[in-house]
Amino acid sequence: MSKTALAILILAFAFMGISDSAYLAQSAYQDTPLLCGVTGLTDCNLVAQSPYSHLFGIPLGTYGMFFYALAFTLAAFALYMPSRTLFRALYFLSAFGLLASIVFVCIQVFVIGAMCLYCLGSALLSLLIFSTARALFRKAPHLLLPPSPVVTPWQPGT
Repeated sequence: MSKTALAILILAFAFMGISDSAYLAQSAYQDTPLLCGVTGLTDCNLVAQSPYSHLFGIPLGTYGMFFYALAFTLAAFALYMPSRTLFRALYFLSAFGLLASIVFVCIQVFVIGAMCLYCLGSALLSLLIFSTARALFRKAPHLLLPPSPVVTPWQPGT
């Protein structure tokens, strides 16, 4: 897959993540229940109303919106102005997002004992962004390595 296609995929995943996180944040700020209707994953509101759904008094959905918006912005810049710094930033940002998602899923499973469909969707999107960013990072090695210095042979008398 080309670098352009990979960057476009990240844009699409990040846009879906912004939408998902915005819904979670809106629900938290307006204190409205989430719509959950999937069998076995109907505990969205239990997770969303747990003490673990906020960090420093801010709903996790708000952090998610910022994460996905930053991933979207970096992918857009990487699409039009590919550089070693942008690819590296996108890769490390996506790794941080994936790590956070793993922690949040573990809290759902082992601490709260309930699963939220929207939270799992966000975790999946984080995984997809990380996988795609990793492929993009590995696809463009010429942009990731510093240029090698030009070495001229030594000649006596110069």
